[in-house]
Amino acid sequence: MNDFQLQRLGLVMEPEPGNPMEMEGVLNPASARGRDGQLYLFPRLVARGNYSRIGIARVRFNEAGDPVGVERLGIALGPEADYELRPDGGGCEDPRITFIEPLQRYVMTYTALSSRGPRIALAMSEDLFHWERLGLAIFMPYEGVDFNDVANKDALLFPVAISDQDGQPAMALIHRPLFPGTGPDETLHCRFPRVVDILRESIWISYHSLVNVVCDKHHHLCHFDSHRRLATPVAAWEQLKIGGGTPPILTPQGWLFLYHGVCEALHPPDSASRLSYSAGLLVLDEKHPHLIRYRSPEPVLTPELPKEREGVVPNVVFPTAIDRRDDLGLPDRFDVYYGMADKRIGVARLDVPERLPAGALADPPQAKV
Repeated sequence: MNDFQLQRLGLVMEPEPGNPMEMEGVLNPASARGRDGQLYLFPRLVARGNYSRIGIARVRFNEAGDPVGVERLGIALGPEADYELRPDGGGCEDPRITFIEPLQRYVMTYTALSSRGPRIALAMSEDLFHWERLGLAIFMPYEGVDFNDVANKDALLFPVAISDQDGQPAMALIHRPLFPGTGPDETLHCRFPRVVDILRESIWISYHSLVNVVCDKHHHLCHFDSHRRLATPVAAWEQLKIGGGTPPILTPQGWLFLYHGVCEALHPPDSASRLSYSAGLLVLDEKHPHLIRYRSPEPVLTPELPKEREGVVPNVVFPTAIDRRDDLGLPDRFDVYYGMADKRIGVARLDVPERLPAGALADPPQAKV
């Protein structure tokens, strides 16, 4: 039995009838507690032609404290910069938001979709309502591997300074570069068991030193100059690809975050949809987060409900936001917001156990560099 299994609470947001900005889906939100204590969601709003904006909405709760819906407040970011635009549209997609304590600012990572493909972009805010673009993330090479000229998305930031490889305080970013040949549509056609390339199929942690950061030079926060490999596909439910999910949040057991894993769907709804996206969970060492303390052997959430199995992309649960329920006096309870079949947003409850169970291996035995 999985000690971290999530309990579904229900649907919190779906496309608003007659709203052209949402006609192709409402999905994969960021979340953040504002300075007013309210919880805000930042959903990806998809218009015709996969043209995406990042909205902002206030979460509504029932008397028991469970999220039950949202109040729409407008648009946080829409495609404007050249790296968010392409001739047939563009997009600002799949945000995550973290309050970075050393900067005393909210920082959003999101996917900027231009003619170059998806790339990680960053923006900053003092109040969650006004955002300053910082630009695209830029990475120094690692052992001959260049992270810059490949698709990259689903980036997650730590809220506090993390020691980099030189022991200096740094802003740390979790990300998964999507090198050619490592997408789930491509690995689906490989023979199994297949050999995993641990450099090109891994989740990474990259660092930006905070030693000499000056407040008026926040655009330099996009530069990441050192890297550590974190995790590679291991289990059958993640054998085609793994990638980021919710931003890491500190618990007594370590840094907890959910990630996504992709496998072949057992009962695909049609011949064009053969993939299934599930959610797993990692707990990382507090002081050295490149070290895995626990990894869920089985998924903590799989597509089971009709609204998770039927939609724009069938068979998808995709966690992107997590909220610690300190407001209820429950620091071990978390609400996890997730995309449902790339169409709607659901929420599930996670109660963290007092002790970590035994976890899975960090890398598969047959992995190679």
